[in-house]
Amino acid sequence: MGWAFKQFIWAFLAVSLFFNDLSYSHKAPKYTFVREATSAPPILYYDYIIIGGGTCGCPLAATLSQGAKVLVLERGGSPYINPEQINIKNFVNTLSDTSPLSFAQQFISMDGVLNARARVLGGGSVLNAGFYSRASFRYIRESGWNETLAKNSYKWVEKKVVFEPPMLQWQSAVKNGLLEVGVLPYNGFTFDHFYGTKVGGTIFDKEGNRHTAADLLEYADPRRISVYLHATVQKILFRYNREKGRPQAYGVIFKDAFGKMHVAYLTKKSKNEIILSAGAIGSPQLLMLSGIGPANHLQAHGIKVILDQPLVGQGMADNPMNVLVVPSPQPVEVSLIQTVGITKFGSFIETASGLSFGHSWSERLQGIFEFVSNQTGQTTTMLPPEAKESVADTIRSLANPILKGGVILEKIMGPRSTGHLELLTTDPNDNPSVTFNYFKDPEDLRMCVEGMKTIIDVINSKAFSKFRYHNMPVEALIDLMLHLQVNLRAKHANAAFSLEQYCIDTVLTIWHYHGGCQPGKVVDHNYKVIGVEALRVIDGSTFYRSPGTNPQATVMMLGRYMGEKILKKRFGRK
Repeated sequence: MGWAFKQFIWAFLAVSLFFNDLSYSHKAPKYTFVREATSAPPILYYDYIIIGGGTCGCPLAATLSQGAKVLVLERGGSPYINPEQINIKNFVNTLSDTSPLSFAQQFISMDGVLNARARVLGGGSVLNAGFYSRASFRYIRESGWNETLAKNSYKWVEKKVVFEPPMLQWQSAVKNGLLEVGVLPYNGFTFDHFYGTKVGGTIFDKEGNRHTAADLLEYADPRRISVYLHATVQKILFRYNREKGRPQAYGVIFKDAFGKMHVAYLTKKSKNEIILSAGAIGSPQLLMLSGIGPANHLQAHGIKVILDQPLVGQGMADNPMNVLVVPSPQPVEVSLIQTVGITKFGSFIETASGLSFGHSWSERLQGIFEFVSNQTGQTTTMLPPEAKESVADTIRSLANPILKGGVILEKIMGPRSTGHLELLTTDPNDNPSVTFNYFKDPEDLRMCVEGMKTIIDVINSKAFSKFRYHNMPVEALIDLMLHLQVNLRAKHANAAFSLEQYCIDTVLTIWHYHGGCQPGKVVDHNYKVIGVEALRVIDGSTFYRSPGTNPQATVMMLGRYMGEKILKKRFGRK
């Protein structure tokens, strides 16, 4: 239970927690309108310019193209170029790639937690664990969305990219364990969000191929849409609208892969707009780079202030994740998130299992660790040199591991704890500084503790017993987790017997960060940026809390939903 078990845990954490599994839709759509930005003319004119072809930007663009001329500028590449690159067999290769063209751009929050932002057409749906679950009816009402339009928009997404998962032995055991310990009732297979235990949707089809938000571009009118890849927007252009008495967005400057600058302008129609859909990190970052943000902060970076807006970048939040890894005495299936326990105390319980890898992956994991632990100015005080060397030694010792077991995790609702985002440089390719303040609010910590107690109960349940080594108590799993450098935070001796300290010391991201451009603060209820004309932000940066158990369903829905609303307003339809 010593050295071999430590090997197992490090391997499983690396592949199943830090880096959600990848797959691929092998029947790639043949989009004639998706091209490299190097082929773009120096000057372009469109009715709508969408910055970001991600989880929200793709459905938004597809919808708007049904009634207007649309340009999408995506800073990453295409998920369809090389099927093997994002196949489940090679996901470590993809995630260990630290080149400018990689799909996952790694960053470390100021909290000492390793994270990643997507840099690819389709956004996070190309990198995530594939779970699909709608927001609750209450969340939809509180967001001010039209319930009928929201429901129809979810269905529009689901027709193209969502499937029912197979639910094999490991997932079924966790599902039955949740029911046994009282996470009731059982709601069966459903996309809807209800208290109890359910099986949700997945964006993996029965052959295991991934379907992403990029697939939603199949809905687009190819005559009215252009998508440029490796098009990095430098800033949004503004001029003064004398009639409105405020700045008005009228174009963007973007750079292609060769470093050549291009300018895209809005055509001269009163209802044309630029729409930021660059995600919770990219959208507030680009607003600041364009001159909308806290005046003192912008001036310190030499940026001309267009609008002093101190709330840009505020309210950043990331749902904390805490886990236990469970080795199994028998083989398990390879599975991502399929079942979820939605508790009344505010924690969501999910699970994943399986995976086997060959010899070379340990070296790649070491490369990832060294890359992220040496990011300028962000980690130097969080991990002492001897700890870094210990982790490196552990990774180097992992050769040809056979992973047999799974992970059970909890994510808290909300969260209530929030932080902020600031620029580090004026280069849009660079990650900004992000602070999430995990567990700053004691209510978040309470939910984490209750979630960990539920995980422990599930592991000890009769339904889960065949996947347990009975001579390995849960206390051993907790103790060994605390000896692993799962993040760059300080570790405390009392974490072995205090679930509060365990939550704080072993917190991970579940990649559900949001905030930075919230309604009533940065945008209005129609997602128009307050204080300027012809500019909206439509993506997860507008969320006050993460919707449902997993946000991707609602982020895709929001793109379709707002595309429909914008077109109805444009053409005067009710």
